[in-house]
Amino acid sequence: MSKPIIVALVGPTGVGKTKTSLFLAKKLKGEIVSMDSMQIYRNMDIGTAKSTPEERAAVLHHMIDVADPHDRFTTADYQTMAVHAIRNILDRGKLPLLVGGTGLYLDAIRYDMRLGESKANEEIREKLRSIAQQPDGQNILHAMLEKVDPETAAKLHPNDIRRVMRALEIFEISGKTKSQQAEAEKREGMFHGLVYGLSLPREMMYARINARVDEMMQAGLVEEVKNLLALGVEPNQEGGSMQAIGYKEIVSALRGEITLDRAVELIKQNSRRYAKRQWTWFRHDSSMRWFDYTEYPDREALEQALLHQIEEDIKQYQEICETDQWSNGKR
Repeated sequence: MSKPIIVALVGPTGVGKTKTSLFLAKKLKGEIVSMDSMQIYRNMDIGTAKSTPEERAAVLHHMIDVADPHDRFTTADYQTMAVHAIRNILDRGKLPLLVGGTGLYLDAIRYDMRLGESKANEEIREKLRSIAQQPDGQNILHAMLEKVDPETAAKLHPNDIRRVMRALEIFEISGKTKSQQAEAEKREGMFHGLVYGLSLPREMMYARINARVDEMMQAGLVEEVKNLLALGVEPNQEGGSMQAIGYKEIVSALRGEITLDRAVELIKQNSRRYAKRQWTWFRHDSSMRWFDYTEYPDREALEQALLHQIEEDIKQYQEICETDQWSNGKR
């Protein structure tokens, strides 16, 4: 039985997904569904590298500015809202183009996953909270998770304390890793997903990340953080919006804990580490087709090759479905 087609464009932060996704959406008569775990928040534009108003006017975007930065937004929340958006796009005869670097969000759409949390163990949580409150507690917890569940650790930033603690708690309670449980719970979803990845050599990608952080600072990242604090957004909330890379470091600078120059260094360093974790996670997906910028003379050539591959894959899937329907009807 044929399923609606969705196309996903993924890759590490700073690799160039935004421009390429705009090109693809225009050529494929698509609409973009963001898969960025921080672009969901309103008033957090510069530090999350959101598409510009002009870019969003050229191509309709979904799952951007859908949550208040005061609120906690879960993967289950994303799944519910994104699936609704995708169905709406399909109903209007458009192609959903999922774009971003949050692997958990991609899995939530591709698979029929149960995302409700099992019963918590308060004793274990209290122990983990006490570790989190220690100097460098976030990195200590993340290192603990890397030892028992490296696959989940690769998906999570150390600042995402809530999810890191939850993954450790699951292992403590069940003896199974979160990734093992998630793999066991994966069931074929309601969409046929075609997934493509963009890549660059590490040195080039890191240079682009560093340059983008400098651009964010020039664009007013410090003022954006000040405005969020003035709105009462809690900077220390576990798993909260202000724990994102770029925001947490600027908060430390505003408090006088570090210099602004040091904050910028940390943003670049943490962004590079995050990109490495994203790369590691996406590389485990054997169904993904990769497109490396260095294999093409320029961006335009890569985009044309990617467009051609997507069109061929869509055509092939449709032909297979038509053949199956004909065979079933003949029987």
